[in-house]
Amino acid sequence: MAMERILVINPGSTSTKIAVYDGVKQIAAANIGHTDEELAPFLWVMDQRGFRTDRIISALEEAGIELASLTCVMSRGGMIPPCHAGAYRINADMVRYMLDQKHDTHISNVGCAVAYDIAEPLGIPAFIYDPVTVDELQPVARVTGMPELPHKSRGHALNSRAMAIRCADTIVHKPFDECTFIVAHLGGGVSFWLFDRGRAIDMFSDDDAAFAPERCGNIQAMELVKLCFSGEYTLREVSRKIRGNAGFRALLGTSDAREVERRIADGDEKAALVYEAFTYGIAKTIGALATAVSGNVTRIILTGGIAYSNVVSEAVSARVSWIAPVEVMPGEHEMQALCEGGLRVLSGREPAHDFTY
Repeated sequence: MAMERILVINPGSTSTKIAVYDGVKQIAAANIGHTDEELAPFLWVMDQRGFRTDRIISALEEAGIELASLTCVMSRGGMIPPCHAGAYRINADMVRYMLDQKHDTHISNVGCAVAYDIAEPLGIPAFIYDPVTVDELQPVARVTGMPELPHKSRGHALNSRAMAIRCADTIVHKPFDECTFIVAHLGGGVSFWLFDRGRAIDMFSDDDAAFAPERCGNIQAMELVKLCFSGEYTLREVSRKIRGNAGFRALLGTSDAREVERRIADGDEKAALVYEAFTYGIAKTIGALATAVSGNVTRIILTGGIAYSNVVSEAVSARVSWIAPVEVMPGEHEMQALCEGGLRVLSGREPAHDFTY
């Protein structure tokens, strides 16, 4: 059987990351930047469909990759309705669904359409994998004190689940569905995942757990309500206070964890207190998820960009290692995770779901 050649697409707000893999080996990669001037004509993310497709095809040509050599296209998942983890075939229904979403759209939505436009003429499959809307919560985890606001699952599903699968395979040496992992994804935003027997039965997103470099985290509801109705802020301004202008940025004027650590080394006591509160919140959130499985946790995994910080990983580990051994698996491995997910589907080790609309 010939080796699979997979094109991976990960659109961001001002760039499109692509990579080509022969099996698990990356043979080409590019981070295609998009200037404000280039994006200015597009009023909506889906309007960028043709523009991004053309830029990807040009980048592949520059890298010497023939389109005809591809056997599969994988895209970062868009905002489909809440779904189980795994792969979903990108079909005309999925593209139509993305075109019909006019509000709360995500830049990854356009990735589905771009992948479809590349794969369909070639007659090869295209998939998304572990989109941000993965929701496998157990019923008890959905209930809150306000029926209008049930607990929803939304966060860094792709990288978090990939690290849990990798930990099961390479460290624990057991099947993923025989393990229980708590994964803390630490970046500009954070999310925390409880994978029990292969399923994400509980989680915290970036606005109901520890605060992050650019997120407010879990705050007291009545105080937020008072702020919202104070007359001082618009909906957009409050939204930015929660996501974007919160956390380190609001408290210290920077969202760069490395800058915060430099300030601490220079004797900045406020920075030291904020950083301690950050790691304290991470540990508390991990502890909360551990109670959902009575402390029966195989491993705790720290991942994401901030997991590269020894200061953070050591501070968190000191507070939670009594629960389970801590594995530090830093970085955001979304491109590799998409490739590996595609390979599992193409080899028959994992089924793909059909998307209907």
